[in-house]
Amino acid sequence: MKKRRIGWILAACMGVTLLAGCGGQERKTYRQAEEDLEQGSYQTALEGFGTAAEYGYKLPESYRGMGIASLHLGEYEQAVDYLTTALESEGAGKALKQDVLSYRATAELKSGLLDDAMADCQKLASDYSMTADNYYLTGCVALAMDSYDEAASNFEKAYAEDADYDMAIQIYEAYLNRDMGADGARYLEAVLQSEPKNAEDRCSRGQVYYYMQDYENAKKELTRAAEQESQEAKLLLGMVYLAQGDTANARSMYQEYIDGEGSVPAKGYNGLALCDIADGAYDSALDNISRGIAEADTEDRQDLLFNEIVVYEKQLDFASALTKAQEYVEMFPEDEEAAKELIFLQSRAGGAS
Repeated sequence: MKKRRIGWILAACMGVTLLAGCGGQERKTYRQAEEDLEQGSYQTALEGFGTAAEYGYKLPESYRGMGIASLHLGEYEQAVDYLTTALESEGAGKALKQDVLSYRATAELKSGLLDDAMADCQKLASDYSMTADNYYLTGCVALAMDSYDEAASNFEKAYAEDADYDMAIQIYEAYLNRDMGADGARYLEAVLQSEPKNAEDRCSRGQVYYYMQDYENAKKELTRAAEQESQEAKLLLGMVYLAQGDTANARSMYQEYIDGEGSVPAKGYNGLALCDIADGAYDSALDNISRGIAEADTEDRQDLLFNEIVVYEKQLDFASALTKAQEYVEMFPEDEEAAKELIFLQSRAGGAS
């Protein structure tokens, strides 16, 4: 139905009578959707790009925008559909197709469609010049497929192309998510050889030391970054204090982060919830999780929803934990830890499904 409606609008816009009515509104709608996407207003961006597509305006770019917005909203299968439409739309140039392929591979990875994701990665490698980000993406897909040598090869290429703090941390986190942190640790060690140039570098170094469990050096780097007005450093300091069991200072850092300009409140509320869990304050944890969810994009919502399962389990409310776990696994099928947790909760609930 949507495609037929688009066709109708395109036909109308080519008519003499309605030509004036299809003037600059579609351009304005599209540009506003671009701004919304950049600012993280993903639902509004999705609606704006959808309206632009209905106008028939910049169809490949509009469907690309719808796909990216859906990806951020956690609607991975819908994202794949929109991105596929973008690729198949008339007028999609080579650069746009390369960009859309990488987003579609990401959505397929998130959906658990690993063969499709790898096929897109292979097309990127065969038809385009590979970037550090695309090597990294291919490594993540290979890792999810248990192709460890292929993953390692692509991560090495990614780091060779872009040997900065962010890439080292991303590769380490990819391994860490597979309980293979030791395989990614060498990237952390390598990047520490770089000299910090600014607060952002010091913040990244603090994160590296945090992952290496060198909490004293982490605090030194992050404190200096926070003194230079780095909000991210305050969030990471909260993580460091929490890892040391100092929930009082952790809470202080998380609250400072929430109150600071330019923060992502959901991350701070998740930190406060983790402090609550550590202190056994489960009702407060659920309250902070609820506040965080109201502010969250998909990535932060995923962390909050997982911690919500943990809280219900800590309260021995296995029925609620099971319900939340079932909803979570449906939304995030790629999370293997959650899948194992679901099996455990089903056993505790007497095999309920």
